[in-house]
Amino acid sequence: MAQFDIYVNPQPASRQFVPYVVDVQSDLIDQLPTRLVMPLSRVGAAQTKLPSPLCLSVDIDGEVLSLQAYMAAPVSARLLKKPVTSLRYRASEVSAALDAVISGF
Repeated sequence: MAQFDIYVNPQPASRQFVPYVVDVQSDLIDQLPTRLVMPLSRVGAAQTKLPSPLCLSVDIDGEVLSLQAYMAAPVSARLLKKPVTSLRYRASEVSAALDAVISGF
């Protein structure tokens, strides 16, 4: 597993609104049985009235989704199957969104 990889949401009940999750956990602690993920939601920043840096827009296969850093949560690593794509090219933005949750803007 690699930091910033995107996976299909392992929770079927919420997949309609959150089709994917992004693994944001450092590869340095890959040996843990869980991974910290952020949801990629069909509910965007404008709908939640949150600052856009906190809810980055991400295009996956032509669908624009909202990365919701404030909803980061651990999931069992075994539930995350083959990665769909990666957000490594936007690593600084993803990290800044998580930092905004922790430290503010």
